[in-house]
Amino acid sequence: MQRTLLASVFIVASCGLAYELIAGALASYLLGDSVTQFSTVIGAYLFAMGIGSWLSKHVAGNLLVRFIQIELLVGLLGGLSAGLLFLLFTLHAGPFRFALYGLVLLIGILVGLEIPLIMRILKREVAFKDLVAQVLSVDYIGALAVSVLFPLLLAPHLGLVRSALLFGLLNALVAAWALWLFRAQLGPLPALRAQCIAVLALLAVGFGFAGHYVSLAEANLYAEDIVHAESSAYQRIVVTRSRDETRLYLNHNLQFSSRDEYRYHEALVHPGLAALPGARRVLVLGGGDGMAVREVLKYPQVEHITLVDLDPRMTELFAQSPLLRELNGGALASPKLKIVNADALQWLETSTEIFDFVIADFPDPSNHALGKLYSTAFYRLLKQHVAETGLVAVQATSPLYARQSFWTVVATLEAAGWRTAPYHALVPSFGEWGYILAGKRDYRPPQTIPVATRFVTPDAIPALFHFPADMARVAAEPNRLDNQNLVRIFEREWGRVQAH
Repeated sequence: MQRTLLASVFIVASCGLAYELIAGALASYLLGDSVTQFSTVIGAYLFAMGIGSWLSKHVAGNLLVRFIQIELLVGLLGGLSAGLLFLLFTLHAGPFRFALYGLVLLIGILVGLEIPLIMRILKREVAFKDLVAQVLSVDYIGALAVSVLFPLLLAPHLGLVRSALLFGLLNALVAAWALWLFRAQLGPLPALRAQCIAVLALLAVGFGFAGHYVSLAEANLYAEDIVHAESSAYQRIVVTRSRDETRLYLNHNLQFSSRDEYRYHEALVHPGLAALPGARRVLVLGGGDGMAVREVLKYPQVEHITLVDLDPRMTELFAQSPLLRELNGGALASPKLKIVNADALQWLETSTEIFDFVIADFPDPSNHALGKLYSTAFYRLLKQHVAETGLVAVQATSPLYARQSFWTVVATLEAAGWRTAPYHALVPSFGEWGYILAGKRDYRPPQTIPVATRFVTPDAIPALFHFPADMARVAAEPNRLDNQNLVRIFEREWGRVQAH
């Protein structure tokens, strides 16, 4: 009995932490700002566990029966939690936060009941000092196991919905195991046996059909037909198609539309690269879709391009899919291109290469993992890899909808010692979009664009650098690595836009 219950402690500890991690990851995927989401979810979960531990003293009757019932409840709620939350978000994002924290509190209370009950069951067989040591040791080991497996194996390969169902099944199996193992002590309990079978069957069916469920739920989230959807180790990748339009979404945020992505990428590349007729080596940070590389390859004098993108699934997808290869013109297969799948900041710290032109095409700074790529520390590091006459082009969100965010990026570059030339362009899918050219010398616009373009022309370039009153510069503090004020500003500004 002692070993059986200690083994149960290992499993329930793993499951308890898994539900916490899944809730935090889901909130981060759907709401952004990962530090805030994980912090509030973990805080609420631990608070709820404390309530559960306190309530455990009021649990009476046959403690083994109560333990089995609690395991079934935890397995059912925890196992279905990710699927329910995801479906709710796709149907109506408004009540999502209330449902998220309601489920976190309820599951946390039930998880908080588990360990005290096991300790009460074991106290007649084990001395108190040994009881506490054994139970807590196994509890912490279980938590360590799932904390390692979750980011490396479970989230990227199973996804959040199926991972939650897996741990729900484990909780239910612990209940069924305890019911069978202690059948002599418990006696005939047909109702409890039926409950075990029902919960196990429901979770098993859910696990088997989780992929179809996620596809149906996502179909409510996107107006277009989904032609590709997967969860990589770093993000949720969804490609949609509607008539002649293809769209890419990362973590449910639009990254481009094939109807007007040429405007975005031409504005990102040509005002800078056309001003550098001697550019031979180009670095693209982010931009795993290959669109920016496509524009760079139009310049015959460019001899070598290095593309650094964190997610190997992005570069593989846009190199292999016929639909997506057509969009980037097969750019990722160019012999001039070297693809590196790594964190841009870490790669810059180890690289010794110098580049004539750098494109920083990162997703918007919606969380702290991305915010570091818009920090003074990052831009100072980047400066070591740019030639004296070189330029950096930075995508910097919308100066209209996220005005202070845009000018915060400008202030950050300037605080890192760059001379900046901010500009903007209209991209219908996004609205007015902002960019910044940064160099060690003042920027001089090109007199000609020596390659074929559909949007950027020499006559149009001066207008890109003019900001009307509603986008004009505002006071902004640099985004530093230790405070990441840009993430908070960005979330606040885009939150107002989405609320309308």
